[in-house]
Amino acid sequence: MQQIEWQDFQQVELRVGTVLSAVINEKALKPAYVLQIDLGELGMKQSSAQLTAHYQCAQLIGRQVLCVCNFAAKRVAGVRSEVLVTGVHDADNKVVLASFDKPLPNGARLA
Repeated sequence: MQQIEWQDFQQVELRVGTVLSAVINEKALKPAYVLQIDLGELGMKQSSAQLTAHYQCAQLIGRQVLCVCNFAAKRVAGVRSEVLVTGVHDADNKVVLASFDKPLPNGARLA
């Protein structure tokens, strides 16, 4: 594993947001949702996320997620994806969301 300096890690803006809407991305080659996420002081951001294996749209609404907020926006299957929603692949290579066990303010930065 390559090591990085603390200053490198500090450059990554990992922030908490709440999913306000989730709809299927009909243009995606691999099943994905288009998420609208409230990131507090950073405003509303959109993301395309391949979460369909473990989550239904309704299960995502109101859920808090951890997002990388300072990547450049990227066009994904017709969607301007402005943040990366974080998760980990399970044993079947399906994404499980990174999550929190207590409510947090939208826009809170990972400490």
